[in-house]
Amino acid sequence: MQAQMTPLAERIRPTTLDDLAGQQHLVGKGSILRTAIEKGKVPSMILWGPPGTGKTTMANIIAHTLDVPFFTLSAISAGVKDVREIIERAKLQPEAILFIDEIHRFNKGQQDALLGAVEKGTITLIGATTENPSFEVNSALLSRCQVYVLKGLEEKDLVQLLQSALEKDELLRQREVTLQETGALINISGGDARKLLNLFELVIESAGAAGKPVVITDKLVMDVAQKKVARYDKSGEQHYDIISAFIKSIRGSDPNGAVYWLARMIEGGEDVKFIARRLVISASEDVGNANPNALLLANACFDAVNKIGHPESRIILSQCAVYLATSPKSNASYMAINDAIAAVQRRGDLPVPLHLRNAPTKLMKNIGYGQNYQYSHNYSNNFSAQEYLPDELSGTRFYDPGKNAREDELRRYLKQLWKDKYNY
Repeated sequence: MQAQMTPLAERIRPTTLDDLAGQQHLVGKGSILRTAIEKGKVPSMILWGPPGTGKTTMANIIAHTLDVPFFTLSAISAGVKDVREIIERAKLQPEAILFIDEIHRFNKGQQDALLGAVEKGTITLIGATTENPSFEVNSALLSRCQVYVLKGLEEKDLVQLLQSALEKDELLRQREVTLQETGALINISGGDARKLLNLFELVIESAGAAGKPVVITDKLVMDVAQKKVARYDKSGEQHYDIISAFIKSIRGSDPNGAVYWLARMIEGGEDVKFIARRLVISASEDVGNANPNALLLANACFDAVNKIGHPESRIILSQCAVYLATSPKSNASYMAINDAIAAVQRRGDLPVPLHLRNAPTKLMKNIGYGQNYQYSHNYSNNFSAQEYLPDELSGTRFYDPGKNAREDELRRYLKQLWKDKYNY
């Protein structure tokens, strides 16, 4: 295998929906997107999901299935001129798909250049992004697109990818490869199929000359990954590894680690808005109500970075990162919403208790809507111990205050109000 050779992930890229790993909620039998593809008419769309989950592959499959001209642009290198040239070429075709990778990196002017063509149907736009399109895609363009959320691949999907590579790839079939252990491959790849397959190929390459049997173990994978990380990260995966190290340093209350990884990102030319967004998330997820000011400062940091830009924004980012790293930590609010969502998924749409329902009409009042609701401000300490959950979930505690000074105070307050109901 030569260094210039097409990477394994490209060589075995799926060409049909049935071969796509994961994403059954989007492309499984009977799903909305699959049905649209099979009918030969898909809407303009934004594919939003983690790296290596199949966004580019899905776009290619759509174009291949529909058998229409397929144009591609990378938002990192393309400009308005490139967009307009493709639109002019698309006008000569009955149908055409334009795939834009990392569409979140397009500025307002570049996105505006797409509007008319998308609206008229000159092109079917497929944009791929790892960022929340609500923040990064113009509302006018977003309103003309369906947003499909791709999920991180599960372990079974990743193992199947490895086995499929050994069966289908012509070069790997020439090697005697035994998959003894897959844990390290899966953990290092972090659910990224492209990263998984490229690391897999690198491990096989490093194991010895062609014709020599290769036994894939966790130790072998770790040895190769540590020694050849620069080569392993040449296609950009390091971007995600370093932001992960940055956030984990903040979560671990190490300001030194936080500013080091921040410096790595700044020196590497990372988008400062991307860093600032992650700080806002960390302020709520990892600090939470242990220090409510953290979210205020992180949000102010995001606003300031957008106004100031590079290079001065590094100072603002450093201040915020150090503040978050040195703040007390709590993930109680994060866990509360996760547990509540799990309850919704498990129990379905439980009815709203009658006394909590809105009663804008006389009929609704007559059948009990809003009846016996106790307006908290009419009671001592502005509190009435009425039921706010469906009967089936009565007494369920979703919010469990963290072990820190601020939330210990909240725990005592909730205990005083609710006595033993939620066991605070």
